[in-house]
Amino acid sequence: MPPRTVVIGVDSSTQSTKAAVTDTETGELLAVGRAPHVVTGEGGARETDPEVWWQALCDAVAAGLKESGLSSSAVIGIAVAGQQHGLVTLDRSGRPLRPALLWNDTRSAPQAAALVAELGGPDAWTARTGTVPVASMTATKWRWLRENDPANAEATAAVRLPHDFLTERLAGVAATDPGDASGTCWYSTATGGYDPELLDRLGLDASMLPEVAATGGTRIGSLTESAADALGLPAGIAVAAGTGDNMSAAIGLGLGGAGLLDHPVLSLGTSGTVFAASRTRPASTALSGFAGADGTYLPLACTLNCTLAVDKVAALLGLHRDDATPGGEAVLLPYLDGERTPDLPTASGLLTGLRHDTTPQQLLGAAYEGAAFTVLRALDELLLACGLDPADPEVAGRPLRLIGGGAQGRTWVETVRRLSGRPLIVPGNGELVALGAAALAASAAGGGDPVAVATGWNAASQDAGLPPVERDTETWERVGSVLDRASEPVLGG
Repeated sequence: MPPRTVVIGVDSSTQSTKAAVTDTETGELLAVGRAPHVVTGEGGARETDPEVWWQALCDAVAAGLKESGLSSSAVIGIAVAGQQHGLVTLDRSGRPLRPALLWNDTRSAPQAAALVAELGGPDAWTARTGTVPVASMTATKWRWLRENDPANAEATAAVRLPHDFLTERLAGVAATDPGDASGTCWYSTATGGYDPELLDRLGLDASMLPEVAATGGTRIGSLTESAADALGLPAGIAVAAGTGDNMSAAIGLGLGGAGLLDHPVLSLGTSGTVFAASRTRPASTALSGFAGADGTYLPLACTLNCTLAVDKVAALLGLHRDDATPGGEAVLLPYLDGERTPDLPTASGLLTGLRHDTTPQQLLGAAYEGAAFTVLRALDELLLACGLDPADPEVAGRPLRLIGGGAQGRTWVETVRRLSGRPLIVPGNGELVALGAAALAASAAGGGDPVAVATGWNAASQDAGLPPVERDTETWERVGSVLDRASEPVLGG
């Protein structure tokens, strides 16, 4: 019997790094090493020193290998999936000049608005990049940096996304993939490369950016000696281009050209996202028209406020996160960090509908409803972007795959089920971003199409299926009415 080989899929998220030691043949998750990150900033600022990510990656890999009980010689490949959009600026030696601006840093909202106007409005951006700039996008952060920290902007020799930075540390090669690159607003999904006019408008030279590999599973190099020493892994193993966290989750679910197409996914994490892999290039100003990691497209809507915002409300009320009941007449829009969908970057939370008999449990339930409503309302737009009719019974009956940390929470699951009226599938593997990264690593090590790899691995997974319940249209309409009627001065947008 040949010796067991494994790959390591790295999920470098906002709050932590996870390193999944995964059997190359079966996809069995043998161990997951974890290490925390530190996020700093007040008001709209959200920053992390990129060196924190690198140290966390080293610590998580060491912990995962130790837990697996395997020798490092069993590892044949590694790939990183990272939080999208963050701006990493490097000096000529490849060292960070300043903390990275994270995806949920909203200080660049004015720059986003200016960029949209300069190109001729939202439709012009959708036609070029697939995505309208909001404060989350990397292009807006670069312009913010040039206007607010010109010394560091001038000293910048290279610009990277979070996953690009880590991949370059692994392989010594400046590389990215179409998926994560498509979240910058300087990459064109229409042409499949960096847009020279947009780069010129941003004052960014293409030489400062990484090369774009064909897919996230492309082998872009081998683990360097220095990285191998830091990680305790063999030098020379395959390093994949890697991708963004949402693209990696899609791979982990088997969504893409070699798997499921046009099947919606709802991810409940620090952010809330709804997405699907499709062969149709999305052209909706309401969505981020991303590329997938495997050559498909990944239309996606993202909200800033999801599990952390609801947990904050629970803490303020002194309740356990599952000590909640439906909100009754109360409506709580938990826009504690501004909001991306709808585009209200300076918004704050809004509570209305209080009565004498409103309970703390109802207030917490209203926070769940507000967060779930915000991301679910984009679902019909997502289906339209895939070329589907949301009213078609076959389309309406397609199950909604529920992933992310919230998918493990009883109240989250029941709230989404009640407000969507759809059947739900909760995948048995809770580390889908890391699993997708592992599939990319296996692909880079010679395993073929990453979606086909992940689909084969998922064949033995134990997914939980939940039948639909009658949709709670009363709550849906109440929350929607409050959001639609709340003016920007009320929400602080």
